[in-house]
Amino acid sequence: MRIPVLLLMAAVCLLVRIDSTVAEETAAERGYRLLTTKAYLPPDFDQEVLKDLWKVWPEDWRQKAEQASPEERRELIFSYYGIMHRPGSEEAPLGYVVTPEQKWVMNCFTCHGGKVAGTVIPGAPNSHVALHTLTEDVSKVKLQQLKKLSHMDLAAIGIPLGTTHGTTNAVIFGVVLDSLRDPDMNFDRNRPVPSLLHHDMDPQPWWNVKRKSRIYADAFITKNHRALMQFILIPRNNADKIKKWESDFADILAYIESLEAPRYRWTIDEKLAQQGEMIFNDHCADCHGTYGKESVYPLKTVAITELKTDPARLNSLPPNYRAALNLSWLSRYGKDPVVEDPGGYVAPPLNGVWASAPYFHNGSVPTLWHVLNPQERPEIWQRTENGYDQTWVGLEVQTFKKVPKDLSTVQKRLYFDTSQFGKSAKGHNYPDELTLEQKKAVLEYLKTL
Repeated sequence: MRIPVLLLMAAVCLLVRIDSTVAEETAAERGYRLLTTKAYLPPDFDQEVLKDLWKVWPEDWRQKAEQASPEERRELIFSYYGIMHRPGSEEAPLGYVVTPEQKWVMNCFTCHGGKVAGTVIPGAPNSHVALHTLTEDVSKVKLQQLKKLSHMDLAAIGIPLGTTHGTTNAVIFGVVLDSLRDPDMNFDRNRPVPSLLHHDMDPQPWWNVKRKSRIYADAFITKNHRALMQFILIPRNNADKIKKWESDFADILAYIESLEAPRYRWTIDEKLAQQGEMIFNDHCADCHGTYGKESVYPLKTVAITELKTDPARLNSLPPNYRAALNLSWLSRYGKDPVVEDPGGYVAPPLNGVWASAPYFHNGSVPTLWHVLNPQERPEIWQRTENGYDQTWVGLEVQTFKKVPKDLSTVQKRLYFDTSQFGKSAKGHNYPDELTLEQKKAVLEYLKTL
């Protein structure tokens, strides 16, 4: 009788320990777990498709993959499409939930989990993501394997998913999905969709969401967890399912707001940075806020007529679309107000700004030095994969006067061409008020944020 009793006691202790572990999980911890393990969308592809993607690559990459080991080939596939490894795991991706059936389902980290100088940082912008190229190649392999196309494959036929690696047309995804829902989140295929102004956006760093009361590039919507659910509003997710998942997204927002900005990894000239702080506070703090123990963030929207940066993102959300959100479940029927005519872009907080390159809402400026020197911003540039420019603080890039000739559409996506629609690097000319020495000091200070 003694052994069964001991076993029973051990089982009870184990159950208590498991229950205690679950109880101790914070909202932020649940949010990360949900993001990385729960599928809110249909799969984009399966493991067999992933393994064969290299077979539709351009010849030089295809030859490299053909000669590689299976492990090396997987790394090449991750590199080619900007798929990040989940920190702490050699196999699991960060931007996809992999189901027990080995199906890959996109999550928010596809765009908001990037790597900086070769290190993956959850919440950092994924400035490597190649979403349209990946989706095109997935479609080709599926056709070869006689598999059905997914919602992403079909969407890419009519909507560009991103014309330059590191950017996506995510705003327009939201416009389409929101517009096909009535105020109570019921899907209605007959609802009108506004004219779509396709453009690319640079994902914003998540670690600064905690400092904001309104979110997105024009700070047009009051921060709440429902606003994060726009991108799961595909037809198969009905209103009941969306509302059932609301508590999940409250936890996901808690996770986002738990993130801290990464600290600059290399040497900082502290004396020069102190000089830069004074200059920054005199010239930049009115819009971007102050930092340190007494930090203040004003959430200031600057009129586009003054800012003069690319207006495509601002113009892409028509007033009637914004007004409809004020009547929607997403804004709690207006209790979390939507600004229907923001008129410009918000000056973002700059915590961790060293790790959030490229800059501006469209990702058109590769380094902070170029932000501070408007006349020196490159017309066309191409980044290295893992390089980091410690001198100019941002992406390590090669610059060009023209995009090289005879490139395929896929190859052109490796270049950021500021002459293209929605990609202008002009505007934000305020640093012209500073001397060269002042700019160097401000640049040093920005490393400390």
